[in-house]
Amino acid sequence: MSYTQLLFEKIDRVARITLNRPRYRNAQSTVLLKELDNAFEEAAEADEIKVIILAGAGDHFSAGHDLGTPDERDNRESYFNTKGLTRRHIGSWQLFLDNTLRWRDLPKPTIAQVQGYCIFGGYMFASAMDLIVAAEDAMFLPSLTQYFSAPWDVGIRKAKEILFQSRFIDAQEALRTGLVNLVVPRAELESQTLALAGQIAETDAFTLRLMKFAINLAQDEMGFRNAVRNAHSHHFLTRVQEYSKRDEGGMAAPKRLPGVEQALKKVRPAAAK
Repeated sequence: MSYTQLLFEKIDRVARITLNRPRYRNAQSTVLLKELDNAFEEAAEADEIKVIILAGAGDHFSAGHDLGTPDERDNRESYFNTKGLTRRHIGSWQLFLDNTLRWRDLPKPTIAQVQGYCIFGGYMFASAMDLIVAAEDAMFLPSLTQYFSAPWDVGIRKAKEILFQSRFIDAQEALRTGLVNLVVPRAELESQTLALAGQIAETDAFTLRLMKFAINLAQDEMGFRNAVRNAHSHHFLTRVQEYSKRDEGGMAAPKRLPGVEQALKKVRPAAAK
C-alpha cells in the first residue's frame, strides 16, 4: 500500500513506520491517523515481521493532534471540519480512542522511537507502544487526552504532580518513572532502537504474541481498559465549550492548546539561560 503522510519500511524482521510530516512537527492529521492504522495492520499481517517500530521524521516525534494545517482544513472528511457535539464525540472515540486501544493490542511487540517533542496526541502514540526508546532531548507532555494512560505510565501521584502543573517530563525523569525503557544520545536513537528490535526478534513469534497478550490482559484486569474508555468522556467535557463556540462561529480554532502553552512557558526560560 502507498502512503502519503508516513513511511513504511521493512528492515529484516522489523517494520519501521515513520510519521512523515516534519514541516508540522508530525501533527496528526486525519489522513495520517487512517494511514497509520493501515500501516499497523499491514505490519501485523506480514509473517516475516516480528517487531514494529513507530518513529517520527525530523526534529520531533509528534506535537500532537492537527489543529488546522492547510491539509487538514482542506479535507472535508477531517476531524477538524467535523461539526456538532454528537459527531465530534463519535469521531473522537473512533479516531483517537478505538484506534489507540487497537494499536496497543497489536499482536506483535511495538517500540516507540522518540525524539524532541512528544505532546498530547504524540504522547498517546508513544504510550500505546509496548516499549519506548527516547533520545536525550525527548520531552513528553501527557494530558487528559482521549487515550488517558498517564496514571498507568508514571504512577498515580506522579501523574497528578505532572498533570496538575501541565509540565513536560524530560527523558531522564521519564526513565526514572518507568515511562521509557532506554535513554540514548540523539545520534544513536535509530541504531539503538533497531538493535533492541533485533534482539526482541530473536524470540519465537508465537511466544512474543502470547506474552504480550498476557501482560496487556493483566493490566486490563487492573482496570486499564475501562479507565481509559471512561476518561474519554472526561476529556471531551473539557472541550465542549470550545467546540460549541466554534460551531457557532464565535471562536477560531486554537493554534496551540492551553496546556501546551503552559508547559512551553516553563521550559522556555530554562532554555534561554
